[in-house]
Parts: sequence; C-alpha cells; structure tokens
Amino acid sequence: MENRNFIRTIIEEDLRSKKHAFPITRFPPEPNGFLHLGHARAILMNYHLAMEHGGYFNLRFDDTNPVKEDVLFVEAMKEDIAWLGCKWKNLLYASDYFEEMYQRAMLLVEKGLAYVCDLSAEEIKNYRGDLKTPGQNSPYRERSIEENRKIFEGMRNGEFADGERVLRAKIDMASPNMNLRDPIIYRIQRATHHNTKDQWCIYPMYDFAHPLEDAIEGITHSLCSLEFEDHRPIYDWFVKHCEMPNVPRQIEFGKLIIANQITGKRHIRKLVEEGIVEGWDDPRLITLSGLRRRGIPPKAIENFIKALGLPKSQGETEIEMFYEYVRDYLSVEARRVHGVIDPIKVVITNYPENQVETLEVPYHKDREAFGTRPVYFGRHLYIERDDFIEEKPNKKWKRLSLGIEVRLMHAYFIKANHVIYDEQGNVLEVHCTYDPETKSGSGFDARKPNGNIHFVEATTAKSVEVRLYENLLKQDSDSSAAIEERLNPSSKVVKHGFIEGAVSPEPAEAFQFTRLGYFALDKDTKDDQLVFNRVVELKSSYKLKK
Repeated sequence: MENRNFIRTIIEEDLRSKKHAFPITRFPPEPNGFLHLGHARAILMNYHLAMEHGGYFNLRFDDTNPVKEDVLFVEAMKEDIAWLGCKWKNLLYASDYFEEMYQRAMLLVEKGLAYVCDLSAEEIKNYRGDLKTPGQNSPYRERSIEENRKIFEGMRNGEFADGERVLRAKIDMASPNMNLRDPIIYRIQRATHHNTKDQWCIYPMYDFAHPLEDAIEGITHSLCSLEFEDHRPIYDWFVKHCEMPNVPRQIEFGKLIIANQITGKRHIRKLVEEGIVEGWDDPRLITLSGLRRRGIPPKAIENFIKALGLPKSQGETEIEMFYEYVRDYLSVEARRVHGVIDPIKVVITNYPENQVETLEVPYHKDREAFGTRPVYFGRHLYIERDDFIEEKPNKKWKRLSLGIEVRLMHAYFIKANHVIYDEQGNVLEVHCTYDPETKSGSGFDARKPNGNIHFVEATTAKSVEVRLYENLLKQDSDSSAAIEERLNPSSKVVKHGFIEGAVSPEPAEAFQFTRLGYFALDKDTKDDQLVFNRVVELKSSYKLKK
C-alpha cells in the first residue's frame, strides 16, 4: 500500500523489535460463492503488506462446511486472485489439517477444557442467554474426561446421527462476550467433502479451525474484518490452550462495503438460478469475475483500494467513486477507436463511388508507443444518431444539422443537404457533401466547422453488439425491500452498431470509443459478431473528495 496505515505500523514495529523476521499473511475465503469487490481490500492488503516487507502470502480455503462448498468456487477464487496480480506462495486448505485439528480438540478434552453436549441447537441457544442475561451451564458440562473422550471418538467414527451431539469448549457461560460462552468446536455433518470426500463425518467450527490454521502455517499477522473483533478472545484462547507452537496476532480492519450493490451469495445465487442475471460473472454484478468480464482492469481496482487506505472504522463507499478510478486508469491505458452504437447512414454524394481512402491516425494522442491505425473514409459512413438534428436548435449545438458544416474527426468538413426517412418517419440517411480542401492536417483554416464528430466508414466497418450496463439495483432503492422489488429494469440495454474495420480487439481489452465511453470485448464474441460491454461511461458527475 502506498498510504501508511495502522497495520503497516504494527508490522514495521514487529520487524524492528525482531519479533518476526518477516511477515506471513493469508487470505482465507470459504469456497461457497464468488469473490466480490469488497474482498479485494483483504486480498490486496494481505498480499502487498507481506511482499513489501520481505514476507509472503498464502491462499488458504477455509473448507470446513462441505454442505455449502464446491470445487467450482475454489477454481473461480483462484482465478480471481491471480487476476488481481496476487501470487500466493502456498495454496492450502483447512481440510489439510483435519487430523491435527481433531487431535488438538482431543487435547482440550484431555485437559478438561472441552466436553460433549447433547443439547439440541435450540436448547444451546436458550442456555447461552443474551447480552443482559448470563448463560446457564449445560447439564452435560461436567461429564468426565474419560466419557468425553469416548463419545468424541464415537462422533468421529460415525456412531451418532447428524446434530445429535456437539463438542464444546469449556470456558465461561457468564462471560459478557457471547463468543466465550462454551462455543461449539465440532458438529456431526454427513456430507461429501470436495477434498476429503467421505473420510470425515465431523467438521470443526470456524472459530476453532481458523486460529489453528493460522498457527499451523506460522501466520504472523492474521488480518480480518471488523466483525471478528469480538472473536479475538476466543481466537487467542484456542491458540493458547491447544498449545500451538506458533502464536499469530489477529488484527481487524474496516470492511469495504459498496453501497447499493448485491454481494450476498444467497441473493446472487437466486438471481442466477432464476435467470435474472447471466451467471456469477454477469457484468452488472461486482463479483471479481463480473468486473473482469465487464472489462475493469485489475490495476484500477488496486489503485482504488490503495486510495481508500486501511481504516479501522467501517462505512459505505459509492460505486461511482470506484468507477472514477477505472476512468482515470483507462484514460491513460486504453486505445482510442471510433465506434458508433446508434448509427444513421451518411452518404457523401460528391465522393467517388467504390473509393475508400486511408487516414493514418494515432491510437492515443499522448501515448506514442501505442502507434497508429488506418481509419477509412469513403462515400458511405455511419455517425451517431445523436450527432444529427435537422434544424440547429440553438447556438450551443455543435454537431451536424441541415445546411451546417462539421468536421469528421481526422478527415474532412461535411455539410448536410438532404434527409431520407424510413416508413416510420425516422431518419434513415443524411446526404452530405464534403470539401476535399479541408483534410485534417492540411492546415485549412478559412472557416470553422460547427463541431467535430466521429464516424465509421460503412463498407469496411465491423458489426458489433454493444451492451450498456447500469447498476443492477435502482438508485436510492429501499435497502430493506426485497431484492426483486429493487431491480433496475434498465440495468442492461443492447445496441447494434459498428467499429472501425481495421481494429482487431484482444480478449477483454478495453478501448475508448470516441466520445462514448470505455468498452471491452465480451466472451460471447463470435467470429462473425463482436460483442462489447461498456466498462464505464466517459464522464461522471461524481466528484472525488479531496
């Protein structure tokens, strides 16, 4: 991270005091869905803070709940994290440690710090009390060590039904911290695990597994979001009483929450299953795979995360702030080309039929290294429908209208003389004349045009489908309402237009379509049909806070 933050300070102090030779961090997602923009803070923070201080970063899948997890999500997360540019040293799984976790749980049993409880889930909840009422001890809390050992072994061996019994830590049922009121360590759950298959029928709970995983791997700084602050005492308790040789330090930071965006796995899964979105990588979602498909550059995400810093507090961030960083990046890194997404035909009546000339035009006026491309000009052209109106409405109108001259970018002045309509009365063609003396670069300055508009030569143009995306949820929608009631019916609009014939886009490459916005090639592209997603509009009214 470029900006200093409180975690950086902690790491640097630990290195100065020789507590650690270098930091070891990790990102530990549960593989039960797809990662989203909010996860990018944790991923990038863990990776960069470790690498900048000579350490390393692990990717560990916290796969302790086989009912919700799938190898599909494992592979998607690996792809997303690699796309962000974060290179893990070790690829690990919580399930790699199931045997050691079991033995550490048995150690707690042997020390009299864990017991098997036969209460139902509802009874355990009732016994736990609330923030104003101390909990009550389970009637099974004083089982003997020998009995607990025997029953826990039986749980592992499949002697009991799912949910029949659990293993709980024996801590303090009167603690003001609810997490210390004899938390569950293991539950019985028969389900085929993506990694261990049917080897286990008991699985560790997160609060028990997570600190042990960190300690086993030698994680020095266990960075997690703020909701785990109240879990830190139980984290430290398990590390201590399970006699872990390495002692990691849990540090909490503010979660990145993007306002008015859908990130909940349950909600996204429903939208996918009902066909409201096209999959977990739908470009209207802020899943990392959706952002990648939309054409968002990973470097823009990194710039955004760095600019936000690493706060201790938590608050919402507007998606438009993120889009500003995308624009800033693409304004420098994206090649410029002409695209017309709502075309009308222009016929240059005094230009020779069947003749096409080539104009050599730079891809980016400020990036010489991008080189040039041939832009074709001929008798038949396409321009944007919004760039023509029959009668000039006012002095501010700086585009084409009847009897008015404009410059076609990199080409000539043209004047609109006549309009042809279709059967519905819509403009079908605009017949114009051009002035061959006004070629761009010729130095012609005898008169000024009424603006400067882009175009695409019709006979060489490539047909494109263009998908214009807006927020999936209506702006300022009631967050308490059902997702279905908040959906924006205009979140996806499909247009059909053309781009320059000489341009050969690379997969996922983002271009600036002159005066229209930034667009990237979608995976739905076929040999005979290019498909572009709008990454972001060219301009926004959003103002960055200084």
